[in-house]
Amino acid sequence: MIHNSHIVIIGGGLAGLTSAIHLAKMQIPVTLIEKEIYPKHKVCGEYISNEVVPYLDFLGIKLKDLDIVTISQLQISTKNGKLIKSKLPLGGFGVSRYRLDHHLWITAKKLGVQLINDQVINVDFQKDNTFLVHTSNNGIFYTDYVIGAYGKRSTLDKNLHRDFSQRKSPWLAVKAHYVSKFDSDTVALHNFEGGYCGLSVVENKAVNACYLVNYESFKKYKDIVSFEKNILYENPYLKDFFENSEMLFRKHITISQINFDPKKPVEKGVFMIGDAAGLIHPLCGNGMAMAIQSAKVLCDLFVANHASIQYSRQEMELMYAKEWNKAFSKRLYAGRVLQKVLLHNGFQQIAQKVAKTIPAIVPEIIKQTHGKPLVCS
Repeated sequence: MIHNSHIVIIGGGLAGLTSAIHLAKMQIPVTLIEKEIYPKHKVCGEYISNEVVPYLDFLGIKLKDLDIVTISQLQISTKNGKLIKSKLPLGGFGVSRYRLDHHLWITAKKLGVQLINDQVINVDFQKDNTFLVHTSNNGIFYTDYVIGAYGKRSTLDKNLHRDFSQRKSPWLAVKAHYVSKFDSDTVALHNFEGGYCGLSVVENKAVNACYLVNYESFKKYKDIVSFEKNILYENPYLKDFFENSEMLFRKHITISQINFDPKKPVEKGVFMIGDAAGLIHPLCGNGMAMAIQSAKVLCDLFVANHASIQYSRQEMELMYAKEWNKAFSKRLYAGRVLQKVLLHNGFQQIAQKVAKTIPAIVPEIIKQTHGKPLVCS
């Protein structure tokens, strides 16, 4: 069976659902295909910078309905427990992907977005500048535009011959929620040998603990608990947290092959947003906000073109790439530099001493990885 749709979004995470809501709000027909069933937990830091609040307001997303947790402070520790504290210049909030993604899904449905639970297995770009989107169970979708919002890594990346998809990545992420005594106004980043762990509070006073580790470091141990006790516990802050916490999940959620290589914002005519566009870097501190902003960057272009057809597909691709780089390239570069610093023990010690000597430098560094409040009209 062949279905027709003006725009097909592949993936219903933050970027995909935000795009669907934006386009539907502006009366642009859109179909979203997501393989998972909500509500569902996802591996994620679950902290969002306040820079996206004006955009969420514009979309009609009421944060008060999500029981968000206000966050204004940052802590960073070296693996031996030397601590840096700072105020977050813009501040942010904590909310689980379990609650936020489900809320966005319901909002999109109310706005008339065609939501389909299925898996996309291939995308064919046609000579007439249209696409055939092949799914496992719902046949083929014939569409003018495709938005790739399918997350960190997918078989589609190989089908699209994306460079990074041919290389293995050494990164593994682990996440769980805990009952614990932890300052609700704080997001913490604690380093350990081979990785770092983020802690922050989400709704219902649960503490989200999500850490990233090099797989070579992880595979030396038989399971997650053994790894945590042997490696994470070397950081006294992490040792104290895990020893005095009770895990709320039945088991940890994990994801492997996380890739931090630069990615192109457009591949084979597909507009990439969120993690599919390379906006995953954890040391930018607000990958969720960047995913949401990437939806705005692209949708603003679609809305302008829908109101009055004025750009060719090639022009739209060039404009999106330009706006994407303007919004994110410097922040991602800063994140990569910070990652190298925090994963090197010697650099950690130097950075900690500099931050202690010149406290004002920390908020300035944070600003390099965060954006300004989004302007919406």
